[in-house]
Amino acid sequence: MAQSKLYALPELPYGYGDLQPHMSEEQLRIHHTKHHQAYVNGANAALQRLERARREGLEVDVKAVLKELSWNIGGHVLHTLFWYNMAPPGRGGGRPGGRLADAIDAEFGSFERFRREFSQAALTVEGSGWAALALCPLTGRLLILQIEKHNVNVAPTLPILMVLDVFEHAYYVDYRNDRGKFVEAFWSIVNWDEVEKRLGKVLG
Repeated sequence: MAQSKLYALPELPYGYGDLQPHMSEEQLRIHHTKHHQAYVNGANAALQRLERARREGLEVDVKAVLKELSWNIGGHVLHTLFWYNMAPPGRGGGRPGGRLADAIDAEFGSFERFRREFSQAALTVEGSGWAALALCPLTGRLLILQIEKHNVNVAPTLPILMVLDVFEHAYYVDYRNDRGKFVEAFWSIVNWDEVEKRLGKVLG
């Protein structure tokens, strides 16, 4: 049985200090190298455990391993999206343009309404989780999602265009328990070019 490819921690598209003052170097470094790395390690460990069991004919608690995989792979995928839908001040923030702006206006009526709804989604996630903007391929409509943990309330097959991590580990160094200030700061570093690019890949 050949060794399968495993997950790897992606490099950031900017330096650890480049999102300041909205996200400190310490906050970003810990989040990327400790928390995201832990999800990569957890997913790889679960895959290797499955590979060993299959190779050696061992029994494995499939339910437990699959739950572990879902948690860790979800964490890895969402964090990877998160890093790339942010950009340093001056390159991020402001308002979207192009087809993304048109789609937001068509669905929400205005950018201001979209921003308000997305912020409320981020603020009201129960426990730890994410706010996400997705596109439904069946209707062509933009949808705001609340993803609890990394893998609860995920809508199958919906391409995700933008995410905001609202686990406390995403903001506690800078904002302590004030999730609202972190959500407000996020709007200054959104990489709209990346979100537009993701939309383009879906729409063609």
